[in-house]
Amino acid sequence: MTNKSSFSLSIDLRGTPCPLNYVRCKLALEDLEISDSLLVILDKGEPQEMVIPGLINEGHKVDIINESSLWVECIVICGKK
Repeated sequence: MTNKSSFSLSIDLRGTPCPLNYVRCKLALEDLEISDSLLVILDKGEPQEMVIPGLINEGHKVDIINESSLWVECIVICGKK
């Protein structure tokens, strides 16, 4: 797993249902400045398929940096306030 200290904020949303995981990501991003980074861990499947495109559509950059058979770890770079 990645060193969480290199990110502005991190949230583990494994086990969090849609759309609550998306809402929690958006709330976490509200506390960040443009170009700050948020580390997010999401379950694979619907959470990954809904949250990542939703954040990209909001103007944020999202990269998957680690994954297992059950979850993905993403870095979200805050793109707008």
